[in-house]
Amino acid sequence: MIIDTDVIIWELRGNKKAQNIIHENIPFSISVVTYIELIQGMRDKKEMNSFIKQLSKWNVEIIQINNDISTRAMIYIEQYSLSHSMELADSLIAATCINESELLITANE
Repeated sequence: MIIDTDVIIWELRGNKKAQNIIHENIPFSISVVTYIELIQGMRDKKEMNSFIKQLSKWNVEIIQINNDISTRAMIYIEQYSLSHSMELADSLIAATCINESELLITANE
């Protein structure tokens, strides 16, 4: 199970539905892209360190980008950027899920 950035953001903001999703799927994985997006949104080092500790408590595996994921994301961008406005981060996260044969939990369409 791979959880997308938006679900984790909602969990951190106290959304009960997102909290239930997270806690029902421990342990889970995230793309390194999700990790980077979340770290970039932190307000300060204290919040960042708290978040990193939370990931450890959830036993989260951070999946790195490799050649297969990069190639697949490139294909997704070629196929969907014009027709569906697919962006880089979403293509990498989708490619990660397919490469890992994992389901993605997201609020995106």
